[in-house]
Amino acid sequence: MTETPAPAPRSRQAQKQASRRALLDAALALLERQNLSGLGVREVTRAAGLSPAGFYRHFADLAELGVVLVQESLANLHEMVRAVFAGSGDPEQLIDRSVEVIDAHVAEHAAYIRFLARERHGGVKPVRDAVGAELRHFAEELAELLALRPELAGWSAGDRRMLAELYVDRMVTTALALVEADPAERAAIADTVRTQLRLINLGSRHWKAS
Repeated sequence: MTETPAPAPRSRQAQKQASRRALLDAALALLERQNLSGLGVREVTRAAGLSPAGFYRHFADLAELGVVLVQESLANLHEMVRAVFAGSGDPEQLIDRSVEVIDAHVAEHAAYIRFLARERHGGVKPVRDAVGAELRHFAEELAELLALRPELAGWSAGDRRMLAELYVDRMVTTALALVEADPAERAAIADTVRTQLRLINLGSRHWKAS
């Protein structure tokens, strides 16, 4: 009878990545019920099944872990919105697809959105600053995509950035509202943001570029 070979041991790098992921996932789960400022390293490591000393092999402190969660929270939304605005279609179609993307993102990443909702104006300054930096980066990316839209030909970089910031603010505010809404409320929120984005688009068509 042929013996089944034992699985090869994971490499040290793979083990390190798994431990880091376990800490992030444990912290995110705990942050469903509290703010980062009230969380302790021992609480996170206990939930992750690691020793407190192991935490510091991955993060200098909980603020650094929080910054990573901020980056993860918005990374997927960046990618999805980029795909929408890089695609073809008139502004109305882009608006409809954007709202669908936001709704799908919130449904799949509710824990991340709740974390952002708590920490966007929270008490941990490095995390608060990271949220602001990520949103600015989001607006910069969107402004670059808007530069490719023929209806914005002749707009200055500053005006495109202003329009991108309006879109980003509505998208993020909508995501934060959707995460705690029931199905009926979600439909009403989606309808409202479509109208708001259409108003922004209508105003942009009559904007005299600076």
